[in-house]
Amino acid sequence: MTDSPTTAATPAAPDRRLHPLSWLFVLLQQLRQFLVPIVVLLVFGRGGRAGGFDNELWGLVAVGVLALVSVWRYFTYRYRIGDDSLVVRSGVFERSVRQIPFARIHNVALHQSLLHRLFGVAEVRLESAGGQKPEAEMRVLQLADAQALEALIQRYAHAGGAAPGAEAIAADEARTLLALPLGEVVRHGLVSNRGMLVVGAGFAAISQVNPDLLGDLVEGWGRAMLASLELRHYGPAQYAVGGLGLLLGFVVVLQALSVVLSLLQYHGFRLTETGSRLTMERGLLTRLRSSTPRRRIQAWTLREGLLHRLWRRRALQVDTATSRQQSEQRAFRELAPIATPAACDGLVRHLLPGTDWPLQGWLPLHPRAWWRMTFPGVLVAALLVAVLSWHWGTWGLLGLAWLPWAVLAARRNAQRAGYHVDDALVAMREGWWSRHWRFAELDKLQVLRLRQGPLDRRMGMASLWLDTAGAGAFAPPLRIRFLPLAEAQALHARLGREVARRPLRW
Repeated sequence: MTDSPTTAATPAAPDRRLHPLSWLFVLLQQLRQFLVPIVVLLVFGRGGRAGGFDNELWGLVAVGVLALVSVWRYFTYRYRIGDDSLVVRSGVFERSVRQIPFARIHNVALHQSLLHRLFGVAEVRLESAGGQKPEAEMRVLQLADAQALEALIQRYAHAGGAAPGAEAIAADEARTLLALPLGEVVRHGLVSNRGMLVVGAGFAAISQVNPDLLGDLVEGWGRAMLASLELRHYGPAQYAVGGLGLLLGFVVVLQALSVVLSLLQYHGFRLTETGSRLTMERGLLTRLRSSTPRRRIQAWTLREGLLHRLWRRRALQVDTATSRQQSEQRAFRELAPIATPAACDGLVRHLLPGTDWPLQGWLPLHPRAWWRMTFPGVLVAALLVAVLSWHWGTWGLLGLAWLPWAVLAARRNAQRAGYHVDDALVAMREGWWSRHWRFAELDKLQVLRLRQGPLDRRMGMASLWLDTAGAGAFAPPLRIRFLPLAEAQALHARLGREVARRPLRW
C-alpha cells in the first residue's frame, strides 16, 4: 500500500463515486461518536446561554457541521478498480492517493446494518496484516458493487496473484464448512449466558442519563415489596419459596436475553471455503460477511465451558493477522461459535492438513505446579478475610472457606494441563471448570520468551510464552506454564532453532 500526494499511474478503469447516500451513513457514524456531547447540549442545556447563543442551538450547529463534513467527504472521495489494485483518492486541501494492491488485502469485510439493508447498500472494509487501521473503509457502496469488489479480490487471491480470468472465475466455487441451524443458535445463547451484558448495559445507560434514577427505582421497589410482605404475614417456608421463585425468574430472563443476543449476532451463520479463502457470514438484523486467506490464521483456540460439556458442544476461534484496530464484532474470529466436538475436530483437521487432531501424548507440567496455581487463591482468601474482618470482626475468618475450593481447583487444573510439540504444531491445554486448548503452527511463531517470577525461581520452574502476528483481545495467552526449569530451557532452545530455520508464514 502506498500513500502519495501525486497522481498514481493512470489505469484504464474510470474513477467512481460512493453511493449517493454515503454522506448519510458517514453522518450517522459521526453522530454516534459525538452523541454524548450533542445530547448534553440539546437536552441538559435548555434555558442556558453561552456567548449570547442558546445551548440548544449550539447542538444543532454541531449537527449541521457534521452534515456538511459528511457531504464534503462524498464529493471528495473517489476510487478506481485497476487490474491488480484499488486506488482511493480523497481530500481537497490535503489530497491523498492511496494505492492498495489486491495481493496485500488479507481481509474483506462487508457490513450491513438494518438501515443498509433497507437502502440496498453495504459498508466495505479492506484490511492488511498487522496494519494500524483498515487500508480502506468505503461507506457505502451499492450492494452489488460491494459484492463484485469482494469477489474480484477473492478471485485474484485464488489465481495466485495473477489477473483473474474465466478459468479462475469458474473454479471459484464456495464450499460450506459449517452452517448453524436455528436450534444451534438458540443453544449458543443458553450456553454463552450473556444476558447479564444486557442488564449491565441498561444499568450503565440509566446511570449516565440520570444517576439518581436507578437508586430511586430500587428503593421504591424495595419499599413496595416490604410493605406487601408485611400485610400478608408469610412464614419462613413461603419466604424461601418466594425468594427461590424470584431467583429462578431472574435466571430465565437472563437466559432469554442471552438467546436474543445470539439470534441477533449468529442467525444464519455460515462458514464457507472458496479456494484458499474462508468466508464467514452471520447476523439477523445486521448482516456481516468477512473473509480472509487461510494462511492468515495465526493461532487457534478451542473452548469448552461447563455448559458446553452439558450440551456436548465446543467453540472454535482463530487469531488472524489483520488490522490492530479491527472491531471484535467485525473480526474474522469464530470458525464455529458452537458445534459438536466432532465438527470442531473435523474443521481443525481440514484447515490444518497433516495434523492428527485431537492430539495424543500430552506432556505434564511440573509436579508441584498445583502449589504455584494455588497462590492466587490464597491471595483472594487473605483479601476476603481482611475485608470481612474489618466489617464483622472474627466472623471475617469465614473468608478462609475459599481456600479449600482454591486448592481443589488448582489441583484439578494442574492435573489436566499439559503441552504437545511436534514437527508442525505447538499446543497447550488448560482449565478444569472451563477448559481451552491453544495451538499454533511453528511457522507462525515470531517471539519466544522464557519467564520466571520469584516463586517460580524458588520452586525451580519456568513458563514459555509464544507470540504470533495476531492475537484476539479475548483469547487466552499462548503459553506453556510451570514447567521444570531444565525442561523449559530445553523446549525454549528447541523451538528457537525451529523458528530460526523456518520462513515466517503470515
